[in-house]
Amino acid sequence: MGCNTSSEAKTDAKTAKEEKEHTQENHTNTNAEEKQKSIEQQPSEEQAATKIQAAFRGHKTRKTMSMKAVSKQPQPQQQQQQAEPEPTKAELEAEFRADDKDLCHAATKIQASFRGHQARRQTQAEKDKEAQELQDKEDVEKIDLTDPDLNKAATKIQASFRGHKVRKDVPN
Repeated sequence: MGCNTSSEAKTDAKTAKEEKEHTQENHTNTNAEEKQKSIEQQPSEEQAATKIQAAFRGHKTRKTMSMKAVSKQPQPQQQQQQAEPEPTKAELEAEFRADDKDLCHAATKIQASFRGHQARRQTQAEKDKEAQELQDKEDVEKIDLTDPDLNKAATKIQASFRGHKVRKDVPN
């Protein structure tokens, strides 16, 4: 045993090489396990971040809403300072001159724009009303008048109303 033979040296070299590969595999497995753990922790970190963000957004929204509520209630001193007196009719007439073509053109444009806005709004309201009436008509046509539950419901409504009417007519 004192002297290494070439076959023993080869086996020792193989053993050392195998140990080195085994160590590298363990290291690789450890890295893979660490990556897996970090991937598993990632959703919980994302969930935690989402919770924190949601809480902050809620806080921020509540704060802005409370600030709006406070700003809608002006202080009495601010009202007095902000309220400027309305110009009188004489002051307004003094500012407007009938021979000022630019001013007349601007006023005409403003009036035309507003009248167009009113007409579009009225037309849209009429369209909405017609669509609602059509929808109501279709809904009524879809009712199955031969349904026995419908008759029971109608009878119940009639009985309730008749009871209400009798109680209303009886003096106390």
